[in-house]
Amino acid sequence: MTTELTSTTAKKTENGGHLSNKELNTIWLRWAFTHLSSMSYEKLQGHAYAWAYLPFAEKYYKDDPDAKRRLLVRHSVFFNTEPQTGQLINGIVTSLEENIAMGGEVSEDMPNNIKATLMGPLAGIGDSIIQGIIVPILLSIGMSLATGGSPIGPLFYMIAYGILGPLISFISYRTGYKLGVGAIDVIVGENARRITDAFNILGIMVIGALAAGNIGLTTTLNIPLGGEWQPLQATLDGVFPSILPLATVLITWWMLGKKQYSPTKVIVILTVVVSALCLLGVF
Repeated sequence: MTTELTSTTAKKTENGGHLSNKELNTIWLRWAFTHLSSMSYEKLQGHAYAWAYLPFAEKYYKDDPDAKRRLLVRHSVFFNTEPQTGQLINGIVTSLEENIAMGGEVSEDMPNNIKATLMGPLAGIGDSIIQGIIVPILLSIGMSLATGGSPIGPLFYMIAYGILGPLISFISYRTGYKLGVGAIDVIVGENARRITDAFNILGIMVIGALAAGNIGLTTTLNIPLGGEWQPLQATLDGVFPSILPLATVLITWWMLGKKQYSPTKVIVILTVVVSALCLLGVF
């Protein structure tokens, strides 16, 4: 039995040693650009995960169909996280699978345990960074550049996000592969909560700054003040600058978050209300 195990380990090691940069890039690329291409409510990103590891299976388990089957089966289970920062999990799993294939001490259950443990925390962190900070900033710059109907705005957003998205994805994957299971100490527990809270606060600050700079809502009303009629907008700016854009953001958040209105419904409501108030001379 011992001789048989030694022979199996030797065969695994002989199958190619450590993954090359090209092979690592192949695994990264496969999941980075296909994670949502074969989705179902049962597996979500699971099918793409298994497909990403086909080259890995061919390298290490070409002559071991049973081990190849086990690899693909364990990576066909339900998986769902933020795609860019979620590559950190993919990198960790790649290092674990490499250890398993080369006869190391990692059990075949550990990769899925890692995926199940980390996909939630990284989804929270990733959404805070990507959807809460990077996307709003790029969109605000794009909208500013699109003033007057210029095509530079949408082109800027597509190119900028087309560069930043894969860059974050690649760095996350390589970092996960390099750190291995050591990355867990940074991602889960109290550290994860602090990281998520920090990015949530930063995201709120970004949204507030973008709202103040990009929502051009001012009132044309005048109010009696000191025996004269004074512009209400000047008074509001003296008390609370950009209070009308802030109110617009808070009302929009209330409709989306509390009332659960669809984005289309919110846009229609805001358009109708603002148009009516403009006709009445309020704005």
